[in-house]
Amino acid sequence: MRDETIVTVIHKVEDTGLHRQKKDACIVVIYGAELGRKYNIENREMTIGRGTTADICVSQDSVSRTHATVMIDEAGVKIRDNESTNGTYVNDHKIHEAYLKDGDLIKVGRSIFKFLTGDNIESSYHEEIYRLSTVDGLTQIFNKRYFVETLERELSRARRYDRPLALMMFDIDHFKRCNDTFGHRAGDHVLRHMADIVRQRARKVDVVARYGGEEFAVILPEIDELGAAHFAETVRAMVEQEEFSFEGRRIPLTISIGVAELETEVTTADDLIKRSDARLYLAKQGGRNRVVWTDDPNLSVAVR
Repeated sequence: MRDETIVTVIHKVEDTGLHRQKKDACIVVIYGAELGRKYNIENREMTIGRGTTADICVSQDSVSRTHATVMIDEAGVKIRDNESTNGTYVNDHKIHEAYLKDGDLIKVGRSIFKFLTGDNIESSYHEEIYRLSTVDGLTQIFNKRYFVETLERELSRARRYDRPLALMMFDIDHFKRCNDTFGHRAGDHVLRHMADIVRQRARKVDVVARYGGEEFAVILPEIDELGAAHFAETVRAMVEQEEFSFEGRRIPLTISIGVAELETEVTTADDLIKRSDARLYLAKQGGRNRVVWTDDPNLSVAVR
């Protein structure tokens, strides 16, 4: 059965505003091949698909040859799914047809596009390119590059003012099994959901980042190792209790966490990353779904 069409209600619009919406609009690749590429939406239909004749070619097995079509009508810009095998998603909702609003995220296969419109589309585009240099396109949390640069700054500040600094690194237990059992789209959904959980729990001063694959990192300024361990245990318990599901199928998940503190023998950001990552490995070896926050074998268990 085809999914119910999701259509944004369009109220009466001034002609000048409508003209601007039609003329000055584009979609930008924010996750996938050709990151940052901009496609201007002109006064014609544009196809998205795997086929080489598509206006926007997404060369992935999960994408149909003529997967979706972007078009302009009197009410604005809309996207229509062309009965593709794996569906078209707008803001994580599977659609048949939907009008697009500024900032909407369009997912086709494993690629994500962002719809931009406004008075100065070039300015919006360049702002988006800058954002892409610091934010992970899939999870919308900070990327590895921003994380490493920020950790170096925080380490320097902590040394200068003799303040505590901790780092928490974690990854999803048996994530490959999740992908193999439920599919890569479910895996992407899990990564986004996981990022949301940690971001909502973190303080404003904390930096939550995707380190790579299913591994995440959180920079915790002004917190010592024990305080960071308690924070990590809170996150671990939240994930264990959270009900992850995708398209009606429940996905049981846990995470393993390694925590490290800035100490005398830690001289660089890389040293702190290695120490936290080594404890993450110990958490995996120790049975997963736990926090390791010290090298003392008697204390290397979850803080409960």
